[in-house]
Amino acid sequence: MESYIEVNGVRTWYERAGEGDPLLLLHPGGAGVDSRAWSPNIEAFRTRFTTFTPDRRAHGRTPDVAGPITFEVMTDDTLGFIEAVIGEPAHLAGYSDGAIVALLLALRRPDLVRKLVFIAAPYHLEGWVPGVIDPEREPPEFLGASYAEISPDSPDHYPVVVEKLARMHQEGPTLKTSDLGGIQARTLVMVADDDEVTLEHAISMYRAIPDSELAVVPGTSHGLLVEKPQLCNLMILDFLTSDAVPTVAPIRRLSRD
Repeated sequence: MESYIEVNGVRTWYERAGEGDPLLLLHPGGAGVDSRAWSPNIEAFRTRFTTFTPDRRAHGRTPDVAGPITFEVMTDDTLGFIEAVIGEPAHLAGYSDGAIVALLLALRRPDLVRKLVFIAAPYHLEGWVPGVIDPEREPPEFLGASYAEISPDSPDHYPVVVEKLARMHQEGPTLKTSDLGGIQARTLVMVADDDEVTLEHAISMYRAIPDSELAVVPGTSHGLLVEKPQLCNLMILDFLTSDAVPTVAPIRRLSRD
């Protein structure tokens, strides 16, 4: 079911489907990227969960509004969406920019997060591979075409969104490893072995979150959910639907097992 809801002054598009506990899917960022990025994965998730896939402000079918776009603003929007639409704690799965939003929300409102899946993103902007967030780099042409396909704003507005998002990526996120100790939800940190986020950064995040697990998807890039959807879906669903298992020879988890 496709619907719109007013959240923080933004007419926000979302789709709800499936049955089961709520799973909020937060799409990657970038002008021209939206909830359609979950297409290779969404049907598998809907077999076990009620999925919610909103388009964030200035993405997909949700318009831009006056003012800057920041990770904090998008976190405010997501919090408002959970309270207005879902109405209870949900599993969060975020991909790239969507993962950053999910992380910030889990820190701010741990009571609303059941489990957290954090895919291909940094907790600090220095975790990006050098050059990835270069504000001088023009986005690929297909992203502009994708934006124009469904955006309620004019295609002429696309450069405005590109500039806003470029500024956002120059300014955040700026969390420290000490901040990550505040994550209360059991968390899966997922990254490609050739990602736009360094492996060292992903490992530092895994080590800093108290109840976390790490998945490095082999033979993939920042597009890991598209490149190996079956493997990624299997790992995500196993994490969301299963309790942590007692391990045979724990080192990091010795005090918990």
